[in-house]
Amino acid sequence: MINIEVQKNSNESAPNLLKRFTKRVQGSGILNRVRSLRYSQRAESRYVRKKRTMKSIKRRSEHQKMVKLGKAPDYTR
Repeated sequence: MINIEVQKNSNESAPNLLKRFTKRVQGSGILNRVRSLRYSQRAESRYVRKKRTMKSIKRRSEHQKMVKLGKAPDYTR
C-alpha cells in the first residue's frame, strides 16, 4: 500500500488541507483498488472442491436409492 502524506502550509485552513489530502488519495488510486478487492473471493482449494463433489455424488446416490424404493419422487422424467 502507498501511504499518502500532506503537510499543512503556514496559513492553510483545515478544510483546505483535508481537500488537498482527498485529492491526493483519489489521484493515487488507492480507493479504487480497495473497493475492487472488497467483494472478491479467493479460489476454493482442491480439497474443498473434491469434498463438495463427493457430497453431491453421495446425495445423488441416496436419492436414486429412495426412488427405487418408491419413497421419493423421480425428478428426471
